[in-house]
Amino acid sequence: MHTKTFVAAAVGLGLVTLSACGSSSSGGSGTASGGSRTVTLVSHDSWAASKSVIAAFERQSGYKAKVLSSGDAGQAVNKAILTKDNPQGDVLFGVDNTLLSRALDNGLFQSYQAKGLDRVDAAYQLDADRHRVTPIDHGDICVNYDKKYFADHKLTPPASFDDLIKPEYKDLLVTENASTSSPGLGFLLGTAAKYGDGGASGSSGADGGGGWQDYWKKLKANGVKVVNGWEQAYNEEFSGSAGGKKAKGDRPLVVSYASSPPAEVIYGDPKPTTAPTGVAMGTCFRQIEFAGLLSNAHNSAGGKALIDFLISRQFQEDMPLNMFVYPVVGDAKVPAEFTRYGPPAKNPETMAPGRIADHRDQWVKSWTSLVLQ
Repeated sequence: MHTKTFVAAAVGLGLVTLSACGSSSSGGSGTASGGSRTVTLVSHDSWAASKSVIAAFERQSGYKAKVLSSGDAGQAVNKAILTKDNPQGDVLFGVDNTLLSRALDNGLFQSYQAKGLDRVDAAYQLDADRHRVTPIDHGDICVNYDKKYFADHKLTPPASFDDLIKPEYKDLLVTENASTSSPGLGFLLGTAAKYGDGGASGSSGADGGGGWQDYWKKLKANGVKVVNGWEQAYNEEFSGSAGGKKAKGDRPLVVSYASSPPAEVIYGDPKPTTAPTGVAMGTCFRQIEFAGLLSNAHNSAGGKALIDFLISRQFQEDMPLNMFVYPVVGDAKVPAEFTRYGPPAKNPETMAPGRIADHRDQWVKSWTSLVLQ
């Protein structure tokens, strides 16, 4: 198993950059309608696409494609905000629904209604009135479990948020820091969606009406471990990761993605016949990723062509086994080996972007004080 590849794949995305790179967007390799022939995609580090698919885009559009990696999703958004007057590229890919309001409030994108947007489920179009971003993929942040551990200990794996605070799961869960990690933030938002805020409406279940804060107090008392990012949590702390053989962890529960089990199978060496990990479907939070045309893009025409391509059936069908996410267009087929081992959650927790925008920063601050101090 190629650990770096698996690391990114199981995150829900991929780590391979475009191979068909042109020169920089400022230099180009000629002109198309008087502009650069290179279109630059700014992304988080976890981008992947098949060489043949990118070659098809270049043939169809006449542009050369280049990718600029900018760290994780939060870092990529922050860098784009800091450089928005003279952006590093033309399109930003990878801003998700947990960070969307930050990008929009900072005027990061210009409006563009992509060709073929009518094929995208309306549920994913969170900026439908202004079209500053285009939905590209979706997935679910969920607790994963090590099947062997639970079989060996004759213990039923947890199935819900409520289960995670039960005594039988003490010291078994590792999660990521909500202030530094996208899945960590998603897991926090999932608990806020489930239990409400400090006894507000929506509270139910294990916390007895005390909101997500009371829930996390109980989770902390039950021995949850927090690390900075997904790679450390999954590949170093989690006992079920094939990618973490060198530093096999002892935690059989980890916050990861519903698409992590198929990655374990597909990248397994030797490839297992069944997924060695499972998903606690009652712990999932729906994540949607978007692409947007940067406000001061040097090559707006190329950027528009690239966004159109990202929601084409060709690219959408390429995503599942490259980026381990689900397409957003209704006519895209998903490979059987992906759906067999990683079906999306049927009833994931969700949260309106406006509510995330209103509370995210304060919730992260409160979570940090409550859990890390």
